[in-house]
This record gives sequence, C-alpha cells and structure tokens, in this order.
Amino acid sequence: MLPPGVYSIDDLQEFGQERNWCPYFLSRFAINQAHVVVYSYYYLLDPKVAEVVSKELARESVVVCDEAHNIDNVCVDSISVKINRRLIERSTTGIHNLEKKVAELKEDDKRRLNEEYVRLVQGLKDAWFVHETDMVLANPVLPNEVIKEVVPGNIRNADHFLSFLKRFIEYIKSRLRVQHVVQESPAGFLRDVQQKVCIERKPLRFCADRLQSLLRTLEITDLSEYGPLSVITSFATLVSTYTKGFTIIIEPFDDKTPTVSNPIMHFSCLDSSIAMKPIFQRFQSVVITSGTLSPMDMYPKILDFEPVVMSSFTMTLARPCLLPMIVTRGNNQVAISPRFETREDTAVTRNYGQLLVETAKTVPDGVVCFFTSYLYLESVVASWYDQGIIDTLLRYKLLFIETQDNAETSYALMNYVKACECGRGAVLLAVAKCRRVWISIIISVGRC
Repeated sequence: MLPPGVYSIDDLQEFGQERNWCPYFLSRFAINQAHVVVYSYYYLLDPKVAEVVSKELARESVVVCDEAHNIDNVCVDSISVKINRRLIERSTTGIHNLEKKVAELKEDDKRRLNEEYVRLVQGLKDAWFVHETDMVLANPVLPNEVIKEVVPGNIRNADHFLSFLKRFIEYIKSRLRVQHVVQESPAGFLRDVQQKVCIERKPLRFCADRLQSLLRTLEITDLSEYGPLSVITSFATLVSTYTKGFTIIIEPFDDKTPTVSNPIMHFSCLDSSIAMKPIFQRFQSVVITSGTLSPMDMYPKILDFEPVVMSSFTMTLARPCLLPMIVTRGNNQVAISPRFETREDTAVTRNYGQLLVETAKTVPDGVVCFFTSYLYLESVVASWYDQGIIDTLLRYKLLFIETQDNAETSYALMNYVKACECGRGAVLLAVAKCRRVWISIIISVGRC
C-alpha cells in the first residue's frame, strides 16, 4: 500500500489526504508494515496507548530505547496520577453533562443504551469489541493486569454508573480537606473508601473502561470536556489494581504557592520496573542507550532486568568546543553557589543575574542557563523580575524559558534556534534534566 521510503508524520498526512484515508489509521497500518519505526518510547511504556500502537510489533523486533537516561521517570509518570480541586470541579461538570445526554438519549433512542447494557453483560473484554472500538485506549493499567470479566452489575446501567462516580468524587473531595501532608497505601485508601462511601474494589477496576463505553454509546466526539473525568476514572482503575509499588500522598499546598490552600492528591508509582516489565517479557531484544547513562550498573537495578551485554564508550569531539570556566564570586565579591542553603539569598540571586547579563552582553549568539529544578527556576526568575534584571537582559537578547509543558518547551526551543540563526541572539533558561534530544541543537547555535 505504501511505496518504499521514509515517512514522517507530515508525509503520512499528505499521503492520506491525497487518497482520502484517515492519517491516524494509516499510521497504525504503516507501523505494522515498516522495517524501522522511530517514535517516543512513551508509545511503548504508556499502557493507555501501547496496546493499540505497539501491540502488533513482532516478538523478534529489536527495541532500541535511545536517550534513555530518564526512562525511569517516564515509566513512573506513565502510571501516576495527580488530582486537585480544579480537576474535581471540572469532573463534576462533566458528570452533569453526561446525565443530561443520557436523559436525552433515553427519550430519543433508548435502544442504544439497552445494547450497551447487553454488551457489558457479555464482558467488556470481548476481543472483537476491544479491537474494533480501541477500548483498550481508555485503560490505564498494564495489559497483564486487565481483568477479563463482565462488568459488575452496579455500574452497568448508565445512571447507576454516574451515581457511582458522583459518590467516588465526593469522597476524593472530602479527602482533599487536609491541613497537613497525608501518606497512605492503596490498600488503606481502598479500605477507607469502602468504609465511608460503601464503594468496593471490583467496580473501581472497571471505571476507565466503563466511562469510555458510555462516551461511545452517547457518540460524543468532543472529548476535551471529559478529560478531567477520564483522569478520575484512570485513578480509580489504577488504585484498585496496584497495591504494591505505589503510594498516595495528599498535600494541603502547592509547591508554587505554599501559603495558599490548594490541596493535591498524588497517586505516585515508586517502582519504574512495573512499566518496563511487559517490554522485557514481550520482546527478546531490548537495547537501552544514552550518552549520559551513568552510573550504568544502576539502571539494571531500578528497571529490574539482567543485562546480557553492557558496554561504555568514550566520547570524541571534532574540536575543543568545551571550555569550562568556574565563577565563585560576583562583582561585589559575594560568594555565589547553587547550594540549597543559599538559594533564598537575595545577594546570590542578584549576582547570578548580573553574571547572566554580562555574559549576554559579550556572547554574540546563544546563551543557555541551566537550573537544578523548575521550582528554583521559577523563584529565581520572579526575583530577577522584581530586581529589574529581566528588563536589562531583554535589552541585549531575547529570552526563552523552559516549562513543564512539552509543547511550550518545543516552541520556545524552536524560536531560540531561530533567534540565534538570524543573528539576534537569545538566552534560554532551562532545567538540567539531560534532555540531550535538544541539547545538541542548543550546542550547535549556542556559545555559552
């Protein structure tokens, strides 16, 4: 179907448009036909999409996880959930909208609801139904943990399921009313939810699948307003599936605003090997490589595998392009250091800002300033703004700041490169997380 060649996402979109084919299903077909597939290992590690995107890959395939220095973080993030008050409020709104749509469907076409009920009685994990509807897309747990049973009777009916979700959301809302940090195991959480709102573990395990089934029955095309509700059902499914290797932490304040009450519930994975285990079991050859994979003997331990071959190679540079310079004092002779004890020191923060301004004056192209964390970056930028350092810096170069949003960061990086290439020069404030995927681009256009 596809002529031999190398196809990017844009190429597949153009190819599908010429033939009136859906680019999404065309790309899924191309994955199964291609000899080499290059994509983010999120598509392998995130169980919500891995079963659809990567399920047909042969066991003999060679999986190469390049730039895998933060693969443990990806594993942890793929099966972790964060819930705050705003998400709870939007979830409640989503339930009200679903109740209205269910009531309308009862009046217009009750047959669809009856057919869904019969299908749920037969079992959500019917193979045909899963493949034809991509039901597995909604399931946040790993494939070997999905229970292949019929949906419990108390959530088969649409009205009963929405009432069930209301009770669960009200329980979460009550748990967010805390004045101090609370840590709890998934087993303790399940015991408490059963005692207080009479919700058992089994129906919670089906929440993600049941919501997706209801959305399809209602034929809802715009799923954006139901995203928060999907997070709640994913949390319900995960917390009722995994009792080991996870913890629940409820914080009364957000790190960004420690004086304003903004409780957050974290369902955090503590064992990155949980997400990697299906990869090692399914494929016979898995290669993990990175230029910053250090220490090497640590990764087999945290990912729980026995390496067959483990090698380290020295790095060679075409020219002496790394010329380090260590600055220990500012222009007022105050010692500067990124140590935790001195991070709140105004004089240290000001000296770092002045050093960055003087560097931006001298360096003709790009300047990259790395911080130890996003929290430290945000606090320093706020301090520099109050001190007028940001305004001074903008007189000499454009300023771009990395955020935790990947799309925003990619856009900032693209414009940083553009500013350097056109001769304007730019400063990029980033977090030192070894993102070598784009650090190579920074080095090519940066001087300092």
